[in-house]
Amino acid sequence: MIRIKMGMKRSSIIVLCVLAFAACNKPSKVEQYHAAKHVRDSIALVDQQRSLDFYQAQLDSLMPVADSLIALFKYEKNDKYQDHGNYVIKGKNGLRILVRDDGQALLLYQNGKRIESSSDPAVERAQHLQIVISDIRELEKRIARTSLEIQKYQKRLGN
Repeated sequence: MIRIKMGMKRSSIIVLCVLAFAACNKPSKVEQYHAAKHVRDSIALVDQQRSLDFYQAQLDSLMPVADSLIALFKYEKNDKYQDHGNYVIKGKNGLRILVRDDGQALLLYQNGKRIESSSDPAVERAQHLQIVISDIRELEKRIARTSLEIQKYQKRLGN
């Protein structure tokens, strides 16, 4: 509340009225908070959309590599008891190489016994496939998380 004293100059009264008017139109702290939150959410939404575009581009570039490698392997899965299938390739001297379809394991078998390593060129292809598959699975997880974040920000912003 502004008090006007007797004998104040007219210009002082005008200045006080202008200041009082400006104070009335100033947004409240709650309105300022909501405006700042809206700006933060808008920036986060744009950032998440850029991330999604980046992850999708990476995934699109890996898919042809994966397709060409998978063509060298045979896919085996028994739906009755296996959650994950295996990509299988046979090497020299009875070598059998398995890569899980989630990219988590590379197993080498020679004549029915598990071995730790081999110099067979098929092992290198299997290792490459394992890396590509695990990268694809990681990108798919990131795309799913980012899509959820985008939906969250769109909901907050009312889009």
